[in-house]
Amino acid sequence: MTANIERRFTRGRGQGVFALEPFTRGETLYVGVLDDIPVQNHSHASQLSKTKFGFHKGFSSIFNHSCDPNCGIILNESGGHDIVAIRDIGVEEEATYDYAMRNFRIEHFPYPCSCGTVGCRETITGWKDLPQRRKDHYAGFVAPYLLEIDRENTLSKRPVLDSKRVVADFRGAIDSL
Repeated sequence: MTANIERRFTRGRGQGVFALEPFTRGETLYVGVLDDIPVQNHSHASQLSKTKFGFHKGFSSIFNHSCDPNCGIILNESGGHDIVAIRDIGVEEEATYDYAMRNFRIEHFPYPCSCGTVGCRETITGWKDLPQRRKDHYAGFVAPYLLEIDRENTLSKRPVLDSKRVVADFRGAIDSL
């Protein structure tokens, strides 16, 4: 879907994507179609799963990053990233999303963030670097593999209980009664 958006030059940010008609929350601005070329992680690669990266065809790479975006990511049946409105978008408004919505780590983006929003993080970071309140704000509009990686990382950080110590502590507590 590109009939209702167009590519334009933006001040200080190169090209961007702009709405030609209003969009409401949940409406798709762009259907992500994957390119067949396998790639490693770098500044314009999209993470497609926990371990795979790739490119999208068409306008996908022209959507600019914002630390306070009006769009998010929803995976489609092909594994591509559809760009979807997370709030209402007006005619002539630039459509943006937070690159952290698609990549767990962003290590290959050498430039500072230039989104200019009030809550700008000043660097383009990945999902792993977002505060939990921002992750919660993006609920439903991020790639699901990011949530899976978060769950795995949380589980791996849980302390392992020593059953002998637990029993000894319990016995000690009973003996002190």
